[in-house]
Amino acid sequence: MPLRAEFPEEGELVVGTVTSIRNFGAFVKLDEFANREAFIHLSEVATGWVKYIRDHIREGQKIVARVLRIDATKGQIDLSLKRINDHQRREKVQSWKNEQRATRLLTSVATTLKTDVDSAYDQFAESLVERYGSLFAAFEVASADPKRFQKEAVKAPWVTAFLRVAEENLVPPHVAVRGTLELSDPSPDGVEHIRAALKEAEKTDPETVVVHYVGAPRYRVLVSGTQYKQAEEVLKRATEAAIASIRGAGGQGSFTHG
Repeated sequence: MPLRAEFPEEGELVVGTVTSIRNFGAFVKLDEFANREAFIHLSEVATGWVKYIRDHIREGQKIVARVLRIDATKGQIDLSLKRINDHQRREKVQSWKNEQRATRLLTSVATTLKTDVDSAYDQFAESLVERYGSLFAAFEVASADPKRFQKEAVKAPWVTAFLRVAEENLVPPHVAVRGTLELSDPSPDGVEHIRAALKEAEKTDPETVVVHYVGAPRYRVLVSGTQYKQAEEVLKRATEAAIASIRGAGGQGSFTHG
């Protein structure tokens, strides 16, 4: 996958490698932008007074920085190390690592297709980035929901190779959502009505919905899946089906999430 040759945007977080340190600041090569050179002024290295810059940064160090200013006509990019919190730094590092991995996976796809990475990027990877937000996200969708991915890709010639690489290298994410049903029916057939209501919940999606007895009148409903939103929707349908069933039989039902 080709490196981005354009300039980053002001305020954007970037990954770089420190190449040279001076008393007044540090020079950095931007890993994601064709190794464009950027500069971190001493005042932007850390909060407070910096006596020795090498106490905070060193040559060869991989850093995450925020873009402060850009002068494209002069090719100048000014960065800040201190204007990022730990959470933002961890997220950027993880995102960068994911894209590095995605590039390696794309290389495998290209090899299968008997082409090179740049050609594969031009043919289909660039459009996947536009659709899913990142190349790694595209591989995640292909791994977690291959039918959806194949449908959205309109069964293009490269899809089979892409799906195979995704399946072999990525484990689909696993999520679980749960809640508690309270069902009651004092009628002589109340037990059967409750049993029928619980079956209605499980019938919503037999592969993902599981109901456990907690202690009358409480029943735990667990839904597992690969996408949180979809699992939540299944949980909602399952519990609504159970409540509708018990109320239709003359009983009472309610649901508590979590």
